[in-house]
Amino acid sequence: MTRPTPAWVPPMRDGVSASRVAMATGLGDTVLQFLNTRLPSVNNWAARLARGDVLDAQGQPVSAGARCVPGHWLWYWRSVPHEHPVPEDIAVLHQDAHLVVVDKPHFLNVAPGGGHVQQTVLVKLKRLLGIETLTPMHRLDRETAGVLLFIVQPATRHAYHALLRERQVHKLYEAVAPWRADLPLPLEAAHRLEEPEGAGFMQMQLCPGAPNAHTRISLLRRLGPLPAAWADGPCAGASAAEQAPGPALLCVPERPPGPELAHYQLQPHTGRKHQLRAQLNALGLPIVGDRIYPRLWPHPPADAPPDFSRPLQLLAREIGFTDPVTGQARRFVSRRQLALVALVASQPAGTTAPSGPGRP
Repeated sequence: MTRPTPAWVPPMRDGVSASRVAMATGLGDTVLQFLNTRLPSVNNWAARLARGDVLDAQGQPVSAGARCVPGHWLWYWRSVPHEHPVPEDIAVLHQDAHLVVVDKPHFLNVAPGGGHVQQTVLVKLKRLLGIETLTPMHRLDRETAGVLLFIVQPATRHAYHALLRERQVHKLYEAVAPWRADLPLPLEAAHRLEEPEGAGFMQMQLCPGAPNAHTRISLLRRLGPLPAAWADGPCAGASAAEQAPGPALLCVPERPPGPELAHYQLQPHTGRKHQLRAQLNALGLPIVGDRIYPRLWPHPPADAPPDFSRPLQLLAREIGFTDPVTGQARRFVSRRQLALVALVASQPAGTTAPSGPGRP
């Protein structure tokens, strides 16, 4: 059912658009009781109400003891007590009346969720440009860097999203993962990936049946051994038995990958959740820095400072399509470089492994 369009919408606050919730029966007699029951993950509703940070449909502050009226709307702004700033910021690659294109850094969520609000691309971009109607055209994982597009006008959202549904978008990614001399490249990877039922699962499972995930994998260059500074991190060329404890939901070949790394180009033809990470892992090529495949690493304690030193070595390099609104050819390319690729490029000539698609 389509929700009715509100007659009045509060303005943004520090880049955060207002959220709304409709009061309902059976969830408390007062506004405070309703909010504590309906949105229990927010533990400071009393303080927000006291500050006047919860508004009614007419934009007036609501008191904690106000009567809960089913069907009436409440407005509020999402926030979290503390967010660790991501060291790199977004870079705007392109802006016009229809699209805004950014170069996303690692460790930055696309949109607010969980413990991230201000440290998200959407909020940073709204704060930077003052465009409240921005919405993501597509998504990237928090750990993935690269080209990310936002739609400016609500009236064109359907047209741009249709490009993705109809697979009319060309995408290229790059990744650093172990090198396997026995794996012929380029190859067309085809797997069936399914998300397990139930809450708490983050890994996609490799299942029997018709493939629903297709990716062309090519070799850009061999990079040599893993640097010592990365040697104790996730998916550092170790066998599955040597990874952090936790269930392995994807089967990898019995032969573990060697310590040598390679720089790969990935062209996905479909858009399944975690597709590139899961498919490379299924081939015995877990991406360096991956904390989900092949093993799910535990989250650090909430009060621990985040470690930004070893990002997932996955980059959304390029995206292209024919614009459904203007009819022009669009192509946007990231200016970023994966950390391990940059490290190899900075080494003196002759100290790295040979490049090229062939075997040694």
